[in-house]
Amino acid sequence: MSAPPRPETAPRAAVFLDRDGVLIEERNYLHRVEDAVWIPGTPAALGRLTEAGFWLFVVTNQSGIGRGYYTVADMERVHAHLQREWERAGARVTKIYYAPEAPEQPSRGRKPSPQFLFDAGAEFGVDLSRSYMVGDKLIDLECGWNAGVRRCILVRTGYGAELERSAAAQLTRALVVDDLAAAAAWILAQGSGG
Repeated sequence: MSAPPRPETAPRAAVFLDRDGVLIEERNYLHRVEDAVWIPGTPAALGRLTEAGFWLFVVTNQSGIGRGYYTVADMERVHAHLQREWERAGARVTKIYYAPEAPEQPSRGRKPSPQFLFDAGAEFGVDLSRSYMVGDKLIDLECGWNAGVRRCILVRTGYGAELERSAAAQLTRALVVDDLAAAAAWILAQGSGG
């Protein structure tokens, strides 16, 4: 992975992205590179967001590590593969934040905690009030709301369509779109990230 950019004097907007069900197809406890399948249009959407000046961050719960199903090294191999693929599309993900704990274990960053978004604000100078959170689960949206981002976006990929049907009343503050490509188009229509 490339070195992170240095913070700039003027804060920039970011797009925070859940991994499974948003970037790649949902597979229970995915930990093998060969099982990582892009959701169609995703790398190109990331490239458009990068080109518009948004910093991209992945924020993912990886409880399979805490449950003993796979290792941090397994996850890092998947992330290295994803990084190579999105770089081919002109996308640049500044950092991947992950919470390895199982749900019953204490965790600083496990969503819906907003801690990783706060960390990105402190480490990279991200303006959270101009930033977005994109996910397919309620905990993703809650993470963004808890951090005070500009807008949380639910995609219908992964668990999103099921959540839209079962919890519509909880989604009144969220924008609901088909996939990351649609989310990126909406975000870009709001203005650049720089």
